[in-house]
Amino acid sequence: MTKARTSKLTIGELAAGQVLDIPLFTFKGRDSSAPSVYVQANVHGAEVQGNAVIFQLMTLLEEHDILGDIVFAPLANPLGINQKSGEFTLGRFDPITGVNWNREYLDHKLDIATWFREHQHLPDAELFTAFQLTLVESCHQKLQQPWGITTGHRLAVNLQTLAHQADIVLDLHTGPKSCKHLYCPEYDMASAKYFSIPYSLIIPNSFGGAMDEAAFCPWWQLVEYATSQGRELTNPVAAFTLELASQERIDMQDALKDAQGILAYLSHRGVIKEQVLPAVMPRYACYLKDYKKFHAPQSGMVEYCASVGEQLPRGETLVNILRVDLYGTEKALMPISLEQDCVPILHFASASVHQGTELYKVMTNVFELT
Repeated sequence: MTKARTSKLTIGELAAGQVLDIPLFTFKGRDSSAPSVYVQANVHGAEVQGNAVIFQLMTLLEEHDILGDIVFAPLANPLGINQKSGEFTLGRFDPITGVNWNREYLDHKLDIATWFREHQHLPDAELFTAFQLTLVESCHQKLQQPWGITTGHRLAVNLQTLAHQADIVLDLHTGPKSCKHLYCPEYDMASAKYFSIPYSLIIPNSFGGAMDEAAFCPWWQLVEYATSQGRELTNPVAAFTLELASQERIDMQDALKDAQGILAYLSHRGVIKEQVLPAVMPRYACYLKDYKKFHAPQSGMVEYCASVGEQLPRGETLVNILRVDLYGTEKALMPISLEQDCVPILHFASASVHQGTELYKVMTNVFELT
């Protein structure tokens, strides 16, 4: 039985002087040539299901022959996790700056052309090692800059430093009221079929601040530039965001299913020796440009009529908006529908909304992954 080694990562200090640590669990692989893995969860305070998935996955790994190193960082944001208001966990935005905790990662803004010219003499493996060291050193420089950085940025860059040392990066999240879905880079679309997740959003090579993009975008940019210079490279880094249904929820049996899906992917990549087959299930996708947000056309009390994860034909009711103050008029209860077929993926948690509130995110132009 393989057991994880435990350690801690210090990510900051509280005003009263207490040190903020997060727990790390490391499974040491026996084959240095196998891919290494970094998995984190709970960067948003209310998004706790990823911790259950990590628990189940670590339990499964104890019975497997582990080839590549695997580092787990559950409870990755203690500030967000402890950001409570009554029975609710807020924890999505840094309360000091208002910035989304998952939009604080470092955009290295490397001069890829210059870097490539200076290192193009290296064989592929050495080139990749040098680039990885460049990314890690960029994070270290950010953490040590003399003017300092914000609390949220410090947390994110510390986590990003761990991610840049891995070949595979998995960031575990949930939605407000959501079905399971996967953010998958376009160059790695074939990998979506290994996870136990029915819907995938195919994302382009552009940095929006999230962990998956922070991990894969620099490498994608390097590979694309090398190709433009006549050198064919295979992108050595894979990064995905797994959205594991709804927040403020722990479901251990459901977590086991997702852990088995991750295990199937790790088996496919050669991180473990044993063959683990992916779940047999239909899987669908759309490109990120076809992932649409629907905002409340008026304020009121909302009945969310469309079920997440189920196709909604055009013209069928998405929401009903109740305006009790307009009782006796035709505007007291307003059904709202969309003009195209879609699959609702998530919706806002509250039934009380302002005009302009983001009510639903839906996939359009959906296609089946084969």
